[in-house]
Amino acid sequence: MSLVAVILPDQVQIDDNGHVHLGAPLAEPSGSGSGAAPAPEPESSSPPLTRVGVDKAIRTALRAAGLDPEQGKSTVPAGSDLNRTGWMAVREKPAAQSEMKAICADLERQGWVLNPNGDSADASRSYKRGGWYMLVSTRGKSQAPSHTLSDSQTYLTMTGLQLDLSDIPLPEFTIRMR
Repeated sequence: MSLVAVILPDQVQIDDNGHVHLGAPLAEPSGSGSGAAPAPEPESSSPPLTRVGVDKAIRTALRAAGLDPEQGKSTVPAGSDLNRTGWMAVREKPAAQSEMKAICADLERQGWVLNPNGDSADASRSYKRGGWYMLVSTRGKSQAPSHTLSDSQTYLTMTGLQLDLSDIPLPEFTIRMR
């Protein structure tokens, strides 16, 4: 359950009886509301984003970090998937760390909400806004083909995903604490 809670914290509710509910927030039962989990707080009042809007947010954050978006490459060809987008570039490790911090600061300035669970300030950070999730990360040579990067290089990536799990029926299960 912790992986689900990290990736989609607003999709996990635990009621007073220890029932864990995955998926869309539960409708409050009629009568007393004492058994239902509280509804999650809304992410913000920002309107839903389109892929074009997310691409623009990526380019804006890259420029704010002093990077030219054209010096990297898109990870998803334009028009091929409206629910996914991204950018990546090979960077020197020390520069990638400071660039990642500047990118994250600009995303927050743009209204992206930081996911406080499970992120590593030096390796990855995830955000949510307007129905989209954004992961900003540096990943080193260990996750890339050995011929691609030198020891001093890493990938700097931004990945945007639009996820709507509210239509997926997820099971209810009970965890008993002793």
